[in-house]
Amino acid sequence: MKFSMERATLLKAVSQAQSVVERRNTIPILANVLIEAEGETVQFRATDLDIEVVDRAVAQVERAGATTVSAVLLHEIVRKLPDGALVSLTEDSAAGRMTVEAGRSNFSLATLPKEDFPVMASSEYTANFSCKASVLRRLFDKSKFAISTEETRYYLNGVYMHIADGEDGRALRCVATDGHRLARIDAEVPSGAEEMPGVIVPRKTVGELRKLLEDDDMDIAVSVSETKVRFATPDITLTSKVIDGTFPDYSRVIPQNNTRRLEVDANEFAKAVDRVATVSSERSRAVKLQLDEDRLVLSVTAPDSGNAEEELAVAYGDEKLEIGFNAKYLLEIANQVDRENAVFLFNSSGDPTLMREGSDTSAVYVVMPMRV
Repeated sequence: MKFSMERATLLKAVSQAQSVVERRNTIPILANVLIEAEGETVQFRATDLDIEVVDRAVAQVERAGATTVSAVLLHEIVRKLPDGALVSLTEDSAAGRMTVEAGRSNFSLATLPKEDFPVMASSEYTANFSCKASVLRRLFDKSKFAISTEETRYYLNGVYMHIADGEDGRALRCVATDGHRLARIDAEVPSGAEEMPGVIVPRKTVGELRKLLEDDDMDIAVSVSETKVRFATPDITLTSKVIDGTFPDYSRVIPQNNTRRLEVDANEFAKAVDRVATVSSERSRAVKLQLDEDRLVLSVTAPDSGNAEEELAVAYGDEKLEIGFNAKYLLEIANQVDRENAVFLFNSSGDPTLMREGSDTSAVYVVMPMRV
């Protein structure tokens, strides 16, 4: 195998591959990227047995072939090569080495046989549809902050993507929760997705998927089965196993009868929460919200370091209310708001609070209160 490629193109392909590879693994071949050169394209394939990413790039292929080499090592080498360099990769199968050359730089890397590389079995997908990158990005970006990191509740370690009944009919919905906060984001159902099975997309896959969604206008081909999900652009295919578990009935924790309505400038609110939380060394310290007519007072009391208080002008016309929240959770939810105003709906100081982005009902957030 021998081919040449521009450094920037090679770096993009290799960086996607090396981020999937697990740094610590007991199977040496899983640390490698499978490089396959044929015709005018080169494929870079990496896997951790749960996720597989395939990146295709145009190259000047002199001799077709395939081999595997350390993904992290190759990425580091290419990253440190000068901009604009033409990189040449040559495999010597007899010696079990691959040479990487660029200008006066020359590296010789150990290879492992391509036959040992595990390729993820292809699945029969029950639903295939196309979705704009901007739509998928919104669905996952706005929900992923609420993914649980608790390994014992493994079924919460991802984003639940499914078809559901929304406020305006059927919707493609992403939901994530860790028991303390919840995010529910809706989008229009793409053609072909109506019969899609509900799947829990793992946290790592959500992170890798983000790299495919940079171009707003790009169409992403999505395929879903009971056990796998695949996202594909013309250059990159990301295939992942889904979490084998049942996502809880989240609709039961979304309050329906919260009537106390607070409307506040989302940006000002987030900054104020961040400021008053500064006095607390613990990020989980409660921020107290004291609501009175058109007035909100945010306060934090930290016995070791001091107190902080800030007042905001808001739209609120209900009876007085005092309620506390984890500062970190409040900030993360406030930072999801793209619109100017955030609308909070309260019931009492002990009940879950609902948050929406202005009049938009396609994004709903729930946060549990804390005792203050």
